[in-house]
Amino acid sequence: MYLLSFIFGWLLLRYRARKFQLGWSNDQIVDLVFYIAVGVLLGGRIGYMLFYDLPNFIHAPWIIFKIWDGGMSFHGGLLGVMLMMWLWSIKRHTNFWDTIDFITPIIPVGLAAGRIGNFLQGELWGRVTNVPWAMFYPQAGSLPRHPSEIYEFLLEGVLLFVILWFYSAKSKPRMAVSALFLLGYGALRFCCEFFRMPDPQYGYLAFGWLTMGQILSLPMIIIGAILLVVAYRGAKMHRGTH
Repeated sequence: MYLLSFIFGWLLLRYRARKFQLGWSNDQIVDLVFYIAVGVLLGGRIGYMLFYDLPNFIHAPWIIFKIWDGGMSFHGGLLGVMLMMWLWSIKRHTNFWDTIDFITPIIPVGLAAGRIGNFLQGELWGRVTNVPWAMFYPQAGSLPRHPSEIYEFLLEGVLLFVILWFYSAKSKPRMAVSALFLLGYGALRFCCEFFRMPDPQYGYLAFGWLTMGQILSLPMIIIGAILLVVAYRGAKMHRGTH
């Protein structure tokens, strides 16, 4: 699933580079995708250990290499990608936010692929339910559950991709595309968590329903909303000075 997302991401980035006439060569796009891949894999794994398995990680740091035991964190992967895009921007002498805005519309492609992988693996299943489309997961007992991976595929993957792709089809203020992604993903992930079983090592952290995924999504919603306002106010002030 990661490989497919990187391939589709490369193709979509090539299309966006041609559409906006950025003058980037295929080698530059490949270089960019490589940086993204490093950020996703390293950030995702380190993020999982820090956010979801910190006590064991502190006790035995080498378990970070046991990729078959534990998983990847999207929030960690996002931070990893942002770090790598900062390094890539320095290397290419480009504005960091221009780089982030450029790659942001393809991020939901990776999210969609990842959720399909979760579904095929029979992991990260949903809460017990009696809805007509409930499913049985062999590793989750005999009760029917929400196919929460499919919900996340449709919302965080397909819907968010459509929103960002069309929103970014025309020039937008710097940071606006990235801000909309943070706000959109944070809100959609927060909602999806109501149908997904919480991580067993944490359970519900507060109020009998708040999960770690929701806690990590809240800053995204807040920061995304702030950046969106700042982006449009900055663009308005810039126009006013001409």
